Amino acid sequence: MKKILILSLFVAVISSCTSMKDSDTATRVTATGTIQKLGMSTFQYGTHVLKTENKTYALKSTFSLDPYLDKKVTIKGKKVSGYPLEGGPDLVDVSMVKL
Repeated sequence: MKKILILSLFVAVISSCTSMKDSDTATRVTATGTIQKLGMSTFQYGTHVLKTENKTYALKSTFSLDPYLDKKVTIKGKKVSGYPLEGGPDLVDVSMVKL
């Protein structure tokens, strides 16, 4: 009986670790488009936007995105939880920009 309890606990711990890893993968974003400064919009979060062929992302970053304005780039980052708000775009915390 004790072995079954320990085995069940071990399986539960392993299962929860796997699902945490999967949820991290779901928040990752890689997108290609043109970076623009955030101007007047119906949403007011992020500092810039990335416009792709079929989607717009609000962007924030710990480094300046201004050197990439109006250039076609590929960004990598993570979706910020709690967004989008009121029909706005997903907010992405950018970790890398590639020209």
